[in-house]
Amino acid sequence: MAPRQQKSPQRVTPAGNAPARKGRTAPGPTGPGAGDGADASASDASDASGQASRVTGPATGPGADPAEDSVDRHIARWRGRAPFDERVEGIVTRMQFLVKHVAQAKRHSLAEVGLQDFEFETLHRLAARRPPGRAAGTGRATPSELAAELLVSPAGMTGRLDTLEEAGLIRRIRSTEDRRRVDVEMTDLGRTRWESAMHLMSAAETDLVAPLGPDDRDVLDALLKRMLAHAEQAKAGDPAAPRADRPRNA
Repeated sequence: MAPRQQKSPQRVTPAGNAPARKGRTAPGPTGPGAGDGADASASDASDASGQASRVTGPATGPGADPAEDSVDRHIARWRGRAPFDERVEGIVTRMQFLVKHVAQAKRHSLAEVGLQDFEFETLHRLAARRPPGRAAGTGRATPSELAAELLVSPAGMTGRLDTLEEAGLIRRIRSTEDRRRVDVEMTDLGRTRWESAMHLMSAAETDLVAPLGPDDRDVLDALLKRMLAHAEQAKAGDPAAPRADRPRNA
């Protein structure tokens, strides 16, 4: 294990090649990079949840960085208390915090258009089945197909569809060729609600990356793609590993 140099708490720098796993020594969310949002203070956590779609712009000039963020303070609190690579810790913890911002923006968007998460996810799957260039209500799926894509039980899917149908967001259509087959499709109202939610979430996500110029966005996208590809390849044999083609929860 390479020795870690002591740095000023105001700057985050690599701490050698020490392993990223470490013990927990403080109450509440503790320990760097444990997948629980680290141990940001109550005020930091409140800011993260209350301002999900708001991002402070760069300090000054193109590409300038803010003087300090909540992860800098988190790392400073843990410096010298646990072995970890500060650069890795900064990357992973910032990704965790950004995912929380995106999830909070999604919740706000769905609440604004009057959709629950499971309703949006079901409509989202139906929208993906709509043939390009066709009018609303032409994309169909069977309840069993939706259940498989959303990873819910057939009984659970039936309950979801009942709720959506009562709200006028989907309709069930019995096949004229096979009376045992029932298809599900969005109504015009369902498509309008889904599109409204998509517009709001898109605006929030665009605001999140607002501090980055086009070139920075391309670089970040390529780096994240490289990381995700590495993770997917490493977990290719693990059926429990998260994959990008599974239902979107954030």
